[in-house]
Amino acid sequence: MNYKPVYNRILLELSGEMMAGNGNTIDIKVLNSLIPQLAELRSFEIQIGIVIGAGNIWRGAGKGNSMNRSKADMIGMLGTVINALAIQGVLEKSSIPTRVLSAINFEPVVEVEHLEPYVGKNAIKYLQNKEIVIFAGGTGNPYFTTDTTAALRALQIGADVLLKATKVDGVYDSNPTENINAKKFHKLSLKQAIQMNLKVMDATAFCICEENNISIVVFALNPGGNIKKVVFGEEIGTLLYPSRFDDISK
Repeated sequence: MNYKPVYNRILLELSGEMMAGNGNTIDIKVLNSLIPQLAELRSFEIQIGIVIGAGNIWRGAGKGNSMNRSKADMIGMLGTVINALAIQGVLEKSSIPTRVLSAINFEPVVEVEHLEPYVGKNAIKYLQNKEIVIFAGGTGNPYFTTDTTAALRALQIGADVLLKATKVDGVYDSNPTENINAKKFHKLSLKQAIQMNLKVMDATAFCICEENNISIVVFALNPGGNIKKVVFGEEIGTLLYPSRFDDISK
């Protein structure tokens, strides 16, 4: 592992499902496991933005036959705010300064400390002040996924990389839990990922990153310490890179 980080500002995407455990919608043990990892990254002056999903609370896409898609998506976006506040709560309990910036404006309905509307320049200011910034409320619009939100926020804050933490240790050509012969990719261009219709992220997110030269690393969140390994350049998971850097695969 390198002694110095290879990324200075990261956008970490966490799925809502990863927050659940032991039958709980939000498992505090899971949240507490993030504290030492994020605290260590801050000690190396890494600026950290987080986008969180809401799959542990609500799977909007699966409710399409029961209600209007935009209504289902709005419920999901509200779910991301709940998850963001939960992460903020455990981080601040450990004296890690954290902001939640929401694409959905709650004022004057509710007043929560360090919960405010999303403003790009404020996000960058907080990152520069060594605060962890959690982006909630999706994009504020229906029909867009957490993947797309993560790609958009990575672009807006000028992140060096988008890190997608999952339950699987990278990108495969088929579902490794269903196909024991599934092939894992260690490096793959975003254009190839789009052409192969890989489902690890949605095509809109891939296109945003491809067009704006943002690399993505897909890796397993567990075991603990994997976030640091990626940030310090250890080759775990799968690197998805903009096609203009095709020589990276040689």
